[in-house]
Amino acid sequence: MSSLSFRLSRGVLNTITPPIPLAYTWAAKYRLSHGPLLDMSQGIPGVPPQRSLQEALSVASSSLGSFGYCPSEGELVLREAMADEMRTVYGTDTDIDPGDMSLTSGCNLAFVATIMTLADAGDEVILPVPWYFNHHMTLTMLNITTVPLRTRPDEGFAPSVSQCKALITPKTRAIVLVTPNNPTGATYSPELIVEFSRLAHDHGIALIIDETYRDFILTELPPHSLFTEASWREHFIHLFSFSKSYGVPGHRLGLVVASPTFQKALGTILDSLQICPPRPIQLAIAPILASLRPGIVETALGLQARRELFKNALPPGWVVGAIGGYFAWTRHPFPGRGSAEVCQRLAEELGVVLLPAAFFCDESNLDKSDDRWIRFSVANCDDDRVRAVCARLTQCGALFGWESDA
Repeated sequence: MSSLSFRLSRGVLNTITPPIPLAYTWAAKYRLSHGPLLDMSQGIPGVPPQRSLQEALSVASSSLGSFGYCPSEGELVLREAMADEMRTVYGTDTDIDPGDMSLTSGCNLAFVATIMTLADAGDEVILPVPWYFNHHMTLTMLNITTVPLRTRPDEGFAPSVSQCKALITPKTRAIVLVTPNNPTGATYSPELIVEFSRLAHDHGIALIIDETYRDFILTELPPHSLFTEASWREHFIHLFSFSKSYGVPGHRLGLVVASPTFQKALGTILDSLQICPPRPIQLAIAPILASLRPGIVETALGLQARRELFKNALPPGWVVGAIGGYFAWTRHPFPGRGSAEVCQRLAEELGVVLLPAAFFCDESNLDKSDDRWIRFSVANCDDDRVRAVCARLTQCGALFGWESDA
């Protein structure tokens, strides 16, 4: 392969190799010699879209109206429906209207566009560690400094407001939270979210909360109360993905909720990056959005049961540090074996595909004294596969000659 005659972006060159493809290169060695994998790596829905949505997509995709552009902020009819849906999720006194919304080509793009609207090269953004790797990759590519906010096992991997406050500098542009968290599954309490909101407001910076997995919180309380506060538009930016709740990751639809003033600036970015979000999925989902809520609750109940199954099926020594939404953050029992080594051996020799803690931080933030954490996606497989994965975990110590501290 010949070398390039031009220089690549420093931001791209400094960005990590995308983790999911790297994990699949490990798994390819097993697949070539042994066959099917047991894959609990990627956070993808384990169930198809509801039948009514499949049928609506079929109709919308073939309608003449789906082939043209829509406004860069997305179809008004879906934004209106989402405003109603969010009042169902966050409470009837939630203060949101369509002018607070922009639809995007997936939630990753929602984050990219939001950061590009907020920050310039050399600015700082605070991310809890372990972080969602695509968030860190975005900041690196844009030459924005990631400021790590460490979380601790003994605190359930919830971020500390006081520690975050100490990290804020004149260059800080935003604090980013993901709840339920990716990768740990930790779900932040409404009280903790309010504390972060006040911290951001008091310091004149943005609080970005990615709530991709919010529909898998099964409590009577809303995820938080921020949308009922009169000042939320001054500092709060909410991100959401349709992929998980509605089972349509391939249709790439995300959402940014923020003040109309922010939306106007965001629109400049979106017009350059996406022109408009995918239209067929918007036209399909808008008229039936409210009717899909019972199916979402049913999926959430099934996922809750699978998380319990996973905890009960784990072999001795494997410890769950946090669990919620799609993920279980689990500590392996082999001292001296780094998370990447364990995951690579599991993929190559046992066909179990998982993601190591090393993928969710950088070298300077990896706690090498306790690099034993692994992300299991409990959502992308059925109960039988969960049992099969846990059964194979019982083999790895003897197979690899590793001593367990269980």
